Amino acid sequence: MVTRRTESTDRKTRTDAERNRERILEVAKKAFTRSGANASLDEIAKQAGIGPGTLYRHFPTRDELIEAVYRTEVEKLAAAEQTFAETMPPLDALRAWMLLFVDYIATKKIIAPALNSMVGGPSKMFEASHAQIWEAIRVLVKRAVDSGAIRKDLDPIDLLRALIGVANVATSPDWQKSARRLVDILITGARSGG
Repeated sequence: MVTRRTESTDRKTRTDAERNRERILEVAKKAFTRSGANASLDEIAKQAGIGPGTLYRHFPTRDELIEAVYRTEVEKLAAAEQTFAETMPPLDALRAWMLLFVDYIATKKIIAPALNSMVGGPSKMFEASHAQIWEAIRVLVKRAVDSGAIRKDLDPIDLLRALIGVANVATSPDWQKSARRLVDILITGARSGG
């Protein structure tokens, strides 16, 4: 008996596959953050509620999964700029995005060694992510400056450098708490007349 696939069946299959992919990435990010880049792929599949074969169909190698987690985090960070800008006052949007950036740094710190070990290195990937991140904070800072909420002389890159600096010198596991406090200090210092 030949089974004919319908457009509805194909759409459901694609939707299920996309849902599985998203779930794998979500679970993998948590696993890599918790256990590092050598987290068990079989355990990731189990926690995602799928079989190892499904994981390997989506991500044939560990490197591909790590890279996909990283790219997904960058895409979320870039997309958050627009969402925050549409739903929050300018200063609140900038603060929310900076807090999300702290989470991005945490993910990057965990998987950067694995990304660096990939054949050919991660330079092209980091270059593309840098452009997305730079544009997002540039837009948020410009919006906050235009609204009068923050100083006109604020350079967006200074905010990123401060947060990255905290992450790079952090040796304690609670560096993220310190970075989150720094966000509030930076926002207070950036206010007009502040």
